[in-house]
Amino acid sequence: SSSIMSQRTERRGIHVDQSDLLCKKGCGYYGNAAWQGLCSKCWREEYQRVRQKQIQDDWALAEKLQREEEEAYASSHAVHSQSPAGHASLAPFSKFEEKKTNEKTRKVTTVKKFFSPSSRTASKKETQDGKTPSPSISRHASFDTDQVSKDFVEFLKNLHKPGREIHKQCRAFLVNMSSKKDLSADELSECVQDFYQSLADRLMSHFKGSSESVEQVMDQVEKYIMTRLYKSVFCPETTDDEKKDLSTQKRIRALHWVTIQMLCVSMDEEIPEVSENVVKAITDIIEMDSKRVPRDKLACITRCSKHIFSAIRITKNEPASADDFLPALIYIVLKANPPRLQSNIQYITRFCNPSRLMTGEDGYYFTNLCCAVAFIEKLDAQSLNLSPEEFERYMSGQASPRFSNSEGEWADGAQGVGVTNPVLAQLNHNLELLSGLCRQQEAVMEAAQSLQADLLSWSEGVQREVQGILEKYPLEIKPSKVSAIDANNVDNENLPSPIKPQVFAG
Repeated sequence: SSSIMSQRTERRGIHVDQSDLLCKKGCGYYGNAAWQGLCSKCWREEYQRVRQKQIQDDWALAEKLQREEEEAYASSHAVHSQSPAGHASLAPFSKFEEKKTNEKTRKVTTVKKFFSPSSRTASKKETQDGKTPSPSISRHASFDTDQVSKDFVEFLKNLHKPGREIHKQCRAFLVNMSSKKDLSADELSECVQDFYQSLADRLMSHFKGSSESVEQVMDQVEKYIMTRLYKSVFCPETTDDEKKDLSTQKRIRALHWVTIQMLCVSMDEEIPEVSENVVKAITDIIEMDSKRVPRDKLACITRCSKHIFSAIRITKNEPASADDFLPALIYIVLKANPPRLQSNIQYITRFCNPSRLMTGEDGYYFTNLCCAVAFIEKLDAQSLNLSPEEFERYMSGQASPRFSNSEGEWADGAQGVGVTNPVLAQLNHNLELLSGLCRQQEAVMEAAQSLQADLLSWSEGVQREVQGILEKYPLEIKPSKVSAIDANNVDNENLPSPIKPQVFAG
């Protein structure tokens, strides 16, 4: 059995080297499929470089068009070559400057704009109200949002003056974000990530390089900001996140027939502790959708992954390896079919504190989840050690897979004889156990009823015997020969000798 499993492990397509989880640029941080295999830091640098190049290309194209326009204008007004030429030379420069200004206005590359009092929206509202308004004015804040705000203020009180400055910057950032609802998801993500980076840099100088203190503050900042922005930035209408959610959900439903043996997962669900960990892992991955803060969603993924490692360790009676983890994670995702899986992954990717995704166990488990989803989307016959014909029959529902534990071979459900699907086999096993328990319960009830009848019969028999004895030997009460009065008058001389008082000489 173990040799068969090892052969399957060698042949299976579900495998990823640990080096594949790292950034393609070799910086040592974890990469992500959403960032084309780069880490958050390298992706932002690449994104900004490509965007800057695009802006420069746009400027170059504008200058070229303006030069062509200038040449055409000069050639068509050769008679007035000096004056128009002077105006023509100013025209492209003014247009170029106008385009350059517009591009700079659309760019959001630093956080200074978020805190600038000269912002049109902020200054207009400040002149009207005399203070910076809260972004939640247009809607009634929920209880959770209010509680998070109170907790954030309480946390910042311990920081004294820096805490007040952090709160001021966060409020200014939220006000600025409330006026950017028309931005795309990537642009919103860039705004949030720029704010994280700027604030983290300031905190590093304040805490004198203490990364632990900075992370503690940034976790609270992320919780406060993303709780308030959640409704507007999670699965926004400007993206196709919802479409991807439905596609992934449909794909997982179509793969309902995939068994734990096909994925070569080292988990034995017949062991109670393993089954319990599997249920907890499924619960955690489903619970991810109910969280608002990216860090809390990551925590659900981490808990799920730890339960998977525990299940593997209990099954193998040894520590689980990374090669065992990914197939098990795929199996859990297939069984759970988490709601809005793609939206949650995109939300974490866009708005989580990047340091959590680049390093640590949270980043490692999240990268593996992204790999698992990618494998599920591309799962084919070769990955499951099946022929293309078998895979198509299972996907179409024409046949169901069956597995033989004794021989380790797969067979069609419609053709296999004496071989059962592992899931159905477990179901039949459980039904047999229940039937056995029912039979035992019936036997116990019959024995109890028989004992009750025996007790009643014994009690009645004893009563009959007692009654017969009483009838045969009736009880007679005879009067006493010595009346009570005579007994009081009897002197000591008449008492029987054994109890007669004795007088002894001194």
